[in-house]
Amino acid sequence: MFCMKAYPIELRKRVLHAIDIGMGTRNQIAAMFSVSTFWIYKLLRQRRDIGDISPQPQNQGRKAVFDGVNLQKLDAFVAAHPDATLEEIKEHFSGTVDCSIVAIHTTLKRLGWNYKKNLWAQNLVGSL
Repeated sequence: MFCMKAYPIELRKRVLHAIDIGMGTRNQIAAMFSVSTFWIYKLLRQRRDIGDISPQPQNQGRKAVFDGVNLQKLDAFVAAHPDATLEEIKEHFSGTVDCSIVAIHTTLKRLGWNYKKNLWAQNLVGSL
């Protein structure tokens, strides 16, 4: 996966200083520092909204619905109720976790559970 590195804080300061003292238009300053005009707009918005110009952490995709304690509770529930359907599992966790049946199925697969002949059975080879 290709990930670009964030621009250094020193470059961010120099670009903002050039804009603040009016060294040119944003397009000219973007060309001067070899950055995009859109990045300058984003940097100005970040300074205005947050008050900080340091690189912000990147979102690494969707977070798992079941994690930590809820993941352990799901594992224990399926072990105690191997004949539970996905709908029944969803009902059991409806007060704590809001998710789809597909999310539950994916999490169970991640835990190593397989549904065979109306029962959940744990595949120890693929478990966490």
